[in-house]
Amino acid sequence: MTDRELFARLIKCEAGGEGESGMKAVATVVMNRVHVSYGQYLRTGQGNLRKVITEPGEFTCMMSRVYGEVNPQTVWASSPEQIHYDIADWALAGNKHSGVGDCLWYYNPFSPNCARFFPRNGSGSFFNRIGDHCFYLPTPRYAQT
Repeated sequence: MTDRELFARLIKCEAGGEGESGMKAVATVVMNRVHVSYGQYLRTGQGNLRKVITEPGEFTCMMSRVYGEVNPQTVWASSPEQIHYDIADWALAGNKHSGVGDCLWYYNPFSPNCARFFPRNGSGSFFNRIGDHCFYLPTPRYAQT
């Protein structure tokens, strides 16, 4: 499977129900991790899209089990459609969703409120909400990861 297809599958799985804007926002975060010049994602991803996507524990859709249960929603569960390839191509061409900026994280809290910080180690601070996802910018703490 090509990196492009894997990226399209991730976009569909992580944000397929969020509309074009939500999918572009998630794609932007993934590419921000590819291009970040410091911290964990530089060290582990080394500017490589596949390494960023497959980094253990980073994307629910890449996990076969979540909270001890089989995860039915994975990148392998259904094939991407043309829109997912189009958004992957858009992001790979260097485009960014303006509502996300340099965010490195997102999550769906399944609630109307976004936490001030994410992940739990406080390396990201709340920036914006797009659809059901909350987006987080790196804090100075991220540089130490």
